[in-house]
Amino acid sequence: MSIVLENVTFTYMPKTPFEKTALNDVSLSVESGEFTAIIGHTGSGKTTLLQHFNGLLMPDKNKGSVYVDGEKITKKNVRDVRMKVGYVFQYPEHQLFEETVFKDIAFGLKRLKLSDEEIKERVLAAAKTVDLDEALLERSVFELSGGEKRRVAICGVLVTNPSYLLLDEPASGLDPAGKREIMKLLKSLNDRGMTIVFISHSMDDVAENARRVVIVNDGGIGLDGTPYEVFKNRELLTSWGLDVPEVTKLFDDLRIKSGLDIPHVITISEGVKLVEKLKAEGRLKL
Repeated sequence: MSIVLENVTFTYMPKTPFEKTALNDVSLSVESGEFTAIIGHTGSGKTTLLQHFNGLLMPDKNKGSVYVDGEKITKKNVRDVRMKVGYVFQYPEHQLFEETVFKDIAFGLKRLKLSDEEIKERVLAAAKTVDLDEALLERSVFELSGGEKRRVAICGVLVTNPSYLLLDEPASGLDPAGKREIMKLLKSLNDRGMTIVFISHSMDDVAENARRVVIVNDGGIGLDGTPYEVFKNRELLTSWGLDVPEVTKLFDDLRIKSGLDIPHVITISEGVKLVEKLKAEGRLKL
């Protein structure tokens, strides 16, 4: 079970003065159960890449193919593919429009010809999955907090029972508490077997949560590896207009200034443990 891109090229506004190749001969696969982050500078092609995963965009004619669980995405089957591969756009709460939370979540089920009882069961199950209080279902979506709206939007995708969930900047625009809750939710979904692929500009969120990082640079795959492998390349990332987690920069500076043999650190929890270890060994005095 996987999503596979083979030699995908995609061009915006072809054969016009504004023609731009956003992806150039890209091959990439995401296996079932992965928790993968896609990062890249603005205009690198990362959103274009993600939108190929469920057929929101299709490769240029005769320039690549995309397969979901072995089946090639075509115009004929793309609707079925999108039931299996859910997509949550950036700031999805801006697309909430129904008069109640329940109706907004249920909107995607209307064309499935389900009974009212089946729809209710699915909505309640999805709401429970994202820890959305059942009491909120009859309220207007515009009465909810930012984090609640984000969960409603994700719930509206989960209600179709996808195997894969794609998210464009899922924590963008939320306060720190809201960001933690959304990333905690995605981790929980992944723990239950759902494949998660998300775009993020926050290197801290990526380091704390993703198990694989794919960097898109100038329409191609620049790096692909674990967060540790990727964030060791600070100079290269900087040359691509990217950064490393704040805690990584802090310990890089400490290594240089102190002369201590300090291992690579990418998360705050690792940093705390390392400081405690160095203090206990008498190698660091604060």
